[in-house]
Amino acid sequence: MKARWSATALAVAGLMFLLYPATRPWHDETTLAGARESMSSNAWVAAHFFAMLGFIAVPLGLLALHGLVRSRLSLAGLLTVWIGVGLTLPYYGAEDFGLHAIARSETPDLLTVVDQVRFQPLAATIFALGLLMLGVGAVLAAVAVWRSGALSRAAAVLFAIGFALFFPQFYLPPAGRIAHGVIVAVGCIWLAIALWRTPEDSAGAPGPQQTHLQGDRESRVM
Repeated sequence: MKARWSATALAVAGLMFLLYPATRPWHDETTLAGARESMSSNAWVAAHFFAMLGFIAVPLGLLALHGLVRSRLSLAGLLTVWIGVGLTLPYYGAEDFGLHAIARSETPDLLTVVDQVRFQPLAATIFALGLLMLGVGAVLAAVAVWRSGALSRAAAVLFAIGFALFFPQFYLPPAGRIAHGVIVAVGCIWLAIALWRTPEDSAGAPGPQQTHLQGDRESRVM
């Protein structure tokens, strides 16, 4: 049952990452009018909140993956993603609630203040590092799945691609960012379905590699 709850969390993450770009207002934020219209809207708050929920749900989903694969790589992927999420969330909070409040204050130098928030050295550094770790962790999890053969390899690869591209997608136009949301959603939901279909009694059981190593040890003892 625990594995299926984690799989459900991964599917929810996929839905949240689809809603994030799909509901985000897309005005020209290089202009004062466009930035104010986007950031002061309730849709801005909702969209970024969807992303934050997605980030929280991803490591919960990877708990089931690690419970099934049980390898050092899957554990490394889980921990790396978890740390990456922790580093990423503060920046999203500033984007969501901070910029929203600033845009509604009708400050005349909105664009300057927005740049100061987004490119504050420490904030920008931990944000970039967090997304980098998120991508690395997803790739490690995908490699663990590929080696174990316990789940769909194609789903794991798509999952890894989506999160590896999370930082570069910020430089894409709105259509590209929405397409990226679709990729992440499909990768998460596909992997969640594979986890859900896995028999409950196999969760926590040794993976193929571990079984082989265990057999080798037993044969030496015999």
